[in-house]
Amino acid sequence: MGKSTVGTMFEEHGVKVHESDAAVHELLQPGAEGFNAVVAAFPYFEYPQIYGGKTKAGGRELDRKKLGDLVFADAAEREKLEGILHPLVRAAQDKFLRDQKRLGTKIVALDIPLLFETGAETRVDYTVNVSASAHVQKARVLERPGMTEEKFNAIVARQMPDSEKCARADFIVHTGLGRAETMKDVKKILADI
Repeated sequence: MGKSTVGTMFEEHGVKVHESDAAVHELLQPGAEGFNAVVAAFPYFEYPQIYGGKTKAGGRELDRKKLGDLVFADAAEREKLEGILHPLVRAAQDKFLRDQKRLGTKIVALDIPLLFETGAETRVDYTVNVSASAHVQKARVLERPGMTEEKFNAIVARQMPDSEKCARADFIVHTGLGRAETMKDVKKILADI
């Protein structure tokens, strides 16, 4: 149980959640704005390893796992990809916020990986850190398809230590203590705001 589960708990209490990871998935679909920009920046003839099968339109699909492997192994390639995707994800977040405001939604949440690391905390009213002990976090991440210990270590190396995120966050949701305890944290946050 991690940040996606906590996002679902917020949604169960009527809070609309924008998931950055889901936005990236949509942006990397063939024909999407992000896909086209990534293909231009990582052309097939230079990066054939990041392309999968052909699409119905005759183009190539991006193999997200292989693209991830490439950018985790090379900081310059990661920065190039982030330079493409981060502005597009932010635009999707901004559209989500405008749409929800237009609908009269009072509370929304942005699920932003690397919130503090990217300075995105300045764009929100409150921050929530979904926290788990290091061994629980590692076990969860290593259960993901295609995840290796090397890739996990690269991810952790880019992240702020959890203790610092907890110190900077307005609220902390503790996971690893069971669903009921996590739900108590979510309910308390909603009562406080």
